[in-house]
Amino acid sequence: MFTINIYLKFALIALFLGGGIILAFVFGLGYAWLPILIGIILLVSYVMLGTVQSAAQFVQEQDFIGAEKRLGLTLSPKYLYVTNRAFYYILKGSLAMNNKENKVAEGYFQSALDLKLPSDNEHAMILVQLANINATKGNWTAAKKYYRDARKLDITESQIKGQLDMFGQAIKQSGQQKVASSMQGKRNRGMMMQPGGKRRRPRAR
Repeated sequence: MFTINIYLKFALIALFLGGGIILAFVFGLGYAWLPILIGIILLVSYVMLGTVQSAAQFVQEQDFIGAEKRLGLTLSPKYLYVTNRAFYYILKGSLAMNNKENKVAEGYFQSALDLKLPSDNEHAMILVQLANINATKGNWTAAKKYYRDARKLDITESQIKGQLDMFGQAIKQSGQQKVASSMQGKRNRGMMMQPGGKRRRPRAR
């Protein structure tokens, strides 16, 4: 998708709006309406679209600092078109996770989850991230819930499917570890106690 560099867009907004206003004062509105209209269209596109798309390109290039700076040029997420607002929060959450700020990331992902998402792929991607965050905290109940919710969605992206499969394996391993730990505990108690709760006495020699 074609995008205008954000700094070039700022320059064009200033040029057309500023130039149009000057023309209106000097020659009248008949000469100025077209540049003013172009400037307004560019300004509205900046306010409603923000810098989400260009920030996403920085993320794809692994330039997370550049992505954070580019997102910072968005006027305000509340003014963004709803789809771009969702992607804004997804990107902010991903960047927070990259900085090990899981609590902050969780807040951004929850904000994105509350919005209308373009497809089940984005919905599932958020649920996977929330599942990972809760698994990191040891909250496997919440992690499994997010995982099950993601599994119910119509996912077409192979990368997201792969992430879900990996998380499913992690859930199985965590369950096996819990079972193994429980069995080990039972064996230890069995070695210490006789049936009926009496402790074993060492054999007399």
